[in-house]
Amino acid sequence: MSELVAVDGTTVIAHRAGMGPIILVVHPGMDDGHSWRKVNALLAENFTVVSVHRRQYRLDLTEPVSIRDEVSDIGALVATFGERVLITGHSSGAVVALEALAALPDAFIGAVLYEPPVTIDLTEPMGGSALGAAQQAIAEKRPGKAIQIFTRDMVGLPAWQSRLIRVFVTLNTRMKGLAPRQIADVSAMRDLGVRLPAYAGIEVPVLLVGGDQSPGGLSRQLDALQSTLPQTRRALLPGQGHSANERAPRKLADLIAGFYRDVTR
Repeated sequence: MSELVAVDGTTVIAHRAGMGPIILVVHPGMDDGHSWRKVNALLAENFTVVSVHRRQYRLDLTEPVSIRDEVSDIGALVATFGERVLITGHSSGAVVALEALAALPDAFIGAVLYEPPVTIDLTEPMGGSALGAAQQAIAEKRPGKAIQIFTRDMVGLPAWQSRLIRVFVTLNTRMKGLAPRQIADVSAMRDLGVRLPAYAGIEVPVLLVGGDQSPGGLSRQLDALQSTLPQTRRALLPGQGHSANERAPRKLADLIAGFYRDVTR
């Protein structure tokens, strides 16, 4: 584990494994990096994998966290590398990666973005009206209910699946702790608004990854990014949804490694 200090004085925590060219991994929501352990282990066979523990999901921190804060952490990390790196982000972590690409254009050789839930229309703000209901559930100390609202009304999962997730979160101490951070994460992304014009200035190659079993909204967001980013490729994971990192880690690791080879030829 590595620790360094961001611009605002907050300690940045990252985990490093393997040897070789650096791949920086920005984990998804409701997570502390654990969900990418299989992908990271596979990549570490040929790369140095640096996985940042996102500030939004650090339970040792209590101050509100913005996407800009998390980009500051990315900036502190890449300043120590001495080379341009490939950044990989998943879900809200991919939104952080996009913002890092826009803010730090000289730090990266490219990016792999797995289903970033970017805002594409101000008439449909991130989380919609469901965000307030989820925030109320958190205020009432009902994390399971908050995540049920999040997965059903924001992500678009079927009601039965959201009910199962509610039970799981209610019974799992780690998930209960992360639930308020997930809702805060949605709020932080909502505060960004529509950022497509800024992303149009990202000049490095970007691989957009999606699963054919994912909710349709994520595919539409990928469509918008594909139309916006100057250098994009699209990869579809057959039979996968929003969690191929756990269900098909080899496929995801191979995509990332292959893309790295392509952009460094």
